[in-house]
Amino acid sequence: MAVLATAGVLVLGACSSGNGPDGDADGSATGTATTTTTPREAIPAPIGAASECAPGSGKTMTANMLTIATDTPAYEPWFVGNDPANGQGFEGAVARRVAHRLGYTPDQITFVSVPFNEALTPGDKPFDFDINQVTILDQRREAVDFSSPYYSVAQSVVALKDNPAADAQTLADLTSFRLGAQVDSTSLKAIVETIGPTAPVKSYPTNDAVKHALATGEVDAMVVDLPTGFQIVESQVEGATLVGQFPRPNSVTESFGLVLEKNSPLTPCVSAAVDSLYADGVLDALVGKWLTDTGGARLLD
Repeated sequence: MAVLATAGVLVLGACSSGNGPDGDADGSATGTATTTTTPREAIPAPIGAASECAPGSGKTMTANMLTIATDTPAYEPWFVGNDPANGQGFEGAVARRVAHRLGYTPDQITFVSVPFNEALTPGDKPFDFDINQVTILDQRREAVDFSSPYYSVAQSVVALKDNPAADAQTLADLTSFRLGAQVDSTSLKAIVETIGPTAPVKSYPTNDAVKHALATGEVDAMVVDLPTGFQIVESQVEGATLVGQFPRPNSVTESFGLVLEKNSPLTPCVSAAVDSLYADGVLDALVGKWLTDTGGARLLD
């Protein structure tokens, strides 16, 4: 299994530039509905073990097509323009490059919208793999497969600047505050298992709902992955501040993986593709390109 690409490390070696599959995407998306197709660009032959799931292998949901899912809206810095098909943003770029390593051209890739919780339920899936900041947890493996991890991430705490929670210096300082996170998320798990608050914990169906609760004062602070925390502070919730980040490791294993149907024949191929992207330095370069350096985020020890 590959060593994880980690937040907070800006890789100076640039990834390939121009129109190649491991460089920048060079086209705009071709649709705004829940199903879109990526712009055309040249893709070479499939690579290594991943080639066993190339077009013609019969292992994808639709013959000669790769169906990739994520939630909607698709937020920055994970995607750009609420369009996962354009290859922009960290996860948009990872999805594009995994598809390339499997041997699929952009016009052989279809994106569909699947809610976070639905992607993790048992049973048949309407996608070949899902990419949506899903943390790899043993209990989730009972219902779905995961690829090798493609990113390590810490949790963070966001509060309004005028709320006393913004002055917290440690996780223990937060125990008396009303904290909120998305339901069934590792952010919620981190509140319960790492902070252990005395006040009731509030869970919400989406991160949008948590942000609304923060803005209206329904919660004193929210917990969310660190790159998303930076984005919330910069452009999504007026008056918000990043209180700090959780220490790593903590009681929650923070490694993102691609989600596949349980016992999917694609799982070994997708993991091989992710591993090759790490080995070639592509994942670290994408972290440097798309995700904010975490060095300035205070550690809440």
